[in-house]
Amino acid sequence: MTVDPIADFVLEVERFYASLISSSAAELRVAQLSILRPGISVIESSHPSESSLAGRLLYAGELNSECRALVVAANIAGAATLTASASAEAGKQAMRDGVVDFLVTTLDEALRILKNEVRKHETVAVCVGQAPETVEEQMRKRGVLPDLQHPFEVAPLKESHAILFWRVTAMPANLLPKIDAIAKDCLQQNLNDPTLAFENWESARRWLRLSPRYLGRLALGVRVLRCGKSAAALILERLRTEVEEAGIAHLIEIKRISELANQVID
Repeated sequence: MTVDPIADFVLEVERFYASLISSSAAELRVAQLSILRPGISVIESSHPSESSLAGRLLYAGELNSECRALVVAANIAGAATLTASASAEAGKQAMRDGVVDFLVTTLDEALRILKNEVRKHETVAVCVGQAPETVEEQMRKRGVLPDLQHPFEVAPLKESHAILFWRVTAMPANLLPKIDAIAKDCLQQNLNDPTLAFENWESARRWLRLSPRYLGRLALGVRVLRCGKSAAALILERLRTEVEEAGIAHLIEIKRISELANQVID
């Protein structure tokens, strides 16, 4: 199988999401303080029970194609994200696609938005309409210290995990929520799977719940899910059985794929 650009983008978003959640889980084990701007806002590390980056600031760098995937992943993970682009069209397109929430002209404007949203542990993505080098120099001068900064190491697919891919070619608004519900139910049934750590279950649940919202039209009926192999086997069995019984198998493509090579492995 050759993965098309839409599916490839969703896979890239998922890889970034897994990396961000992995970083969040590691930080839960080491209490930290995060300084957004000296003298104005000091945010203590605090997370809800569901794995997320709520209350964390990510600097994603230049708003290119890779950065767009990272920002979407950060939105799903619950972070507050800062990015930059000297291209007015790139910023406007990111706004139209729902990748960023605000397009501003100065770092000070961005910090005012980010400070408020980080304090409330709300998700937000802000793009400054300046060259990244200019924004980064201003960040250094102002003492802005992000919790996370790209580039960072992308989390590899664990031996005990699998990635599922499914695509709906018709009636996605009706069919995708039903498929998502089946996947969530299968994950719930595998809570005692020793290969599925608590944060993996929580992050998978969050991904299923929020990725449709933040991917929006960028996904166009495509879903991917990282989970334990036993959960993946159960999801595949349930989906294939139920779509065949419903007579809609021709509308739904379901695969388990290799993350690195994007090849079907069963």
